[in-house]
Amino acid sequence: MLMPKRVKWRKQQRGRIRGCATRGHTVAFGEFGLQAIEPGWIPSRTIEACRIAATRGAPEAKIWIRIFPHKSVTSTPAETRQGTGKGDIDYWTAVVKPGTVIFEVGGVTEDLAKKAFNRVAHKLPVKVRMIKRRHL
Repeated sequence: MLMPKRVKWRKQQRGRIRGCATRGHTVAFGEFGLQAIEPGWIPSRTIEACRIAATRGAPEAKIWIRIFPHKSVTSTPAETRQGTGKGDIDYWTAVVKPGTVIFEVGGVTEDLAKKAFNRVAHKLPVKVRMIKRRHL
């Protein structure tokens, strides 16, 4: 699973996702990309599951993961009384704004990329769409 090597502060506040992505919203490495349509958190386990689904869907493709789980999410154990402080880190997640390219694929046809991204989209907690690289 993905997680940062080291962080300045262990625990973060939840925050809220506002606006659309201003960076990382175009296909930069491959030919086709999977772009988020709505905001959300994508846990590191989900990113790994998507990576496996993409490699199995298109084995000869080169796959780029464009997001990284920088945010720590905490939780307190069940049946714990209030007032014991913030809980321990439960998992790491990537914060995704609408427009963020999550995955990219290169070296395959559009049909094969569509098939691989379809497998990936079923695992993601946000709505996504497939986009092509714009050649200038």
